[in-house]
Amino acid sequence: MAIVDELDKAILRELQTDARRTNRDIAAAVGVSPSTALERTRALRERGIIKRAVLDVELSRIGRPVQALIAVRIRPPSRAVIEGFRDWVSSLPETIGLFVTTGNEDFIIHVAVRDNDSLYGFVIDRLTQRREVADVRTSVVYEHIQNHRITPAD
Repeated sequence: MAIVDELDKAILRELQTDARRTNRDIAAAVGVSPSTALERTRALRERGIIKRAVLDVELSRIGRPVQALIAVRIRPPSRAVIEGFRDWVSSLPETIGLFVTTGNEDFIIHVAVRDNDSLYGFVIDRLTQRREVADVRTSVVYEHIQNHRITPAD
């Protein structure tokens, strides 16, 4: 586990609030010089603690207001079949997240689609047409709340 000190944690908190903030703003917020903030931020990237900065899109405003979690069981559960399905489903435009899991399901797919008919089509016409799909259970998402401020474990 990477060692993260209090200054690193403060910089991470500020960047998670808005990754577009300038280095000067971050430095002022955490009480260090801009050169120190820049050096620390670069080090966090080099150590793999900061992987990337992403854009959070309002799905309803881009025509994809219906979200669902789809639990899928694969048979036979071999590495090749699991990895093949994983690669296929993660490349679909409806897929916005994918969990490879243990337990009763092998995957939980997070999708965002235009409407219920599109969701039905995705499940029936795409997922269940795959030979390796043994079972599918779909749950419509009423509300998706994300925590964008993750603090390092002590």
